[in-house]
Amino acid sequence: MARMELTVGAARSRGRLHVLRTQAPAMLDHLAALVCVETPSEDLAACAVGAAVVSELAATLIGEPGEYVEVNGRQHLRWRWPAGGARSGVVLIGHYDTVWPLGTLSRWPFSVDETAGMATGPGCFDMKAGVVQLFHAVASLDDRDGIEILLTSDEEVGSPTSRHLIEEAARRASAALILEPSAGGALKVERKAVGMYRLEVRGRAAHAGLEPENGANALVELSHLLIAVSAMARPESGTSVTPAVAQAGTARNVVPALATAEIDVRAALPDEAFRVDRELKALQTTVPGTTLTITGGLNRPPMPRSASATLYPLAIALAADLGLDPPQGVAVGGGSDGNFTAAVGCPTLDGLGAVGGGAHAEGEHVIVAAMPERAALLAELIDRLRAEQQASAGLSAGVAEHR
Repeated sequence: MARMELTVGAARSRGRLHVLRTQAPAMLDHLAALVCVETPSEDLAACAVGAAVVSELAATLIGEPGEYVEVNGRQHLRWRWPAGGARSGVVLIGHYDTVWPLGTLSRWPFSVDETAGMATGPGCFDMKAGVVQLFHAVASLDDRDGIEILLTSDEEVGSPTSRHLIEEAARRASAALILEPSAGGALKVERKAVGMYRLEVRGRAAHAGLEPENGANALVELSHLLIAVSAMARPESGTSVTPAVAQAGTARNVVPALATAEIDVRAALPDEAFRVDRELKALQTTVPGTTLTITGGLNRPPMPRSASATLYPLAIALAADLGLDPPQGVAVGGGSDGNFTAAVGCPTLDGLGAVGGGAHAEGEHVIVAAMPERAALLAELIDRLRAEQQASAGLSAGVAEHR
């Protein structure tokens, strides 16, 4: 009997995949519509236009444009079934902002290489294809009870206005599925903590030729500090501390009065993240006449492998039902909103979006044939997780009634 049930379930799953594969041309059209509206994170007006396009896509595919949630001038989008429900079985999380500035499309337009089976364009891989796959997956479901969708516009800049929305949604859910792009087709089962810091050294300007001794060189001080910052890394523990952007000075013949640096921190272990935070904030200047101000801090907590411990094996089993190769599971250094959902205790599986490559790099691309496959896997995960939650709720109710 168990074998028969498995066979029937696999047949149903493969039927869904077949239908979604027939929708691949439509998926490509929808991806083009999203990519051709540029949505750099820092441009609120551009992101608002992008939100409208995403809302139109949702209305086309699932019949509902979604709820606009504005925070500090930013537009985020949310769908909940039932509306206002205190609990949801599954929350689906993604973002429609990108790292690409306005005007990128003029030199790098959306295009499709049919021979290679790839689509390219700014933001296609990270993560507008994931948004398209999400809506096609939800459209394939028989019903939407117990689902919440949250699409944000500030993930690429650390989710400063959407973090509380993400955490609230995760607390309502029994599982979080994150539509960030895959890692070469692999699902992301573990992520590092992320820290973002800014060092600002202030000194005193002076003529570099006439009276340099009257100056306090902020650039020299910053160079000392950056050597100390780099030494905080512990690669053997999965901790990187990277000076990424630096600026100083106004002219060749002026002692620099201001020097700044942006520092990127990644840590696999919470204790390591806290250690680096303490050490950065304890830095002091040694060049007389200079002062240091440090801003920023830990932005995303780590997403430990335990967060995906139940969801990843389920994804492998469902891929088999679909007749697909089992997805690999990998740990990655990049952060996502999955870090937040995992931190509040919600089981989380990440990297369910596009298959392709080149995130944040010119030439990022999406494997077109994988779009319906990943949409089908997402739909299967949603259905199975809701069924398990309903079964658990029924068992709990039966136990309570028996008591």
